[in-house]
Amino acid sequence: MLILNFSHPLTEDQKAQIKTLTGQEITKIDNVASQMDNARPFAAQIHRMVEEIALSPQEWQTLPILINPPSYNFAAVTLIAELHGRMGYFPAVIRIRPVLGSAPPRFEIAEIINLQQVREKARQKRKMP
Repeated sequence: MLILNFSHPLTEDQKAQIKTLTGQEITKIDNVASQMDNARPFAAQIHRMVEEIALSPQEWQTLPILINPPSYNFAAVTLIAELHGRMGYFPAVIRIRPVLGSAPPRFEIAEIINLQQVREKARQKRKMP
């Protein structure tokens, strides 16, 4: 599984947690710089950021890809829209949370959210009677 990491580097503990939660080996982690310029449109910045990832159109659509999104909400939602366009579906994402009471602060993998499943479940709510 390829992890596209748009956030802080993942620790060895976090990688082990991801492996446990997904049941898959991590084959590669591609760390993508995701610093945003608030004075410029986000869609163009995200597009350029994703263009830097060396994947073919076929790879975008067929590789097992997990996303560690940026924590900045506007960047994250714009990224998900860009990736959906390339992948043809919503990707699964990593949710990280602070470990309660840790000093210095540590973070753990809270869950893997399958956004495509979320979409499919929500779509059932729009069916007409």
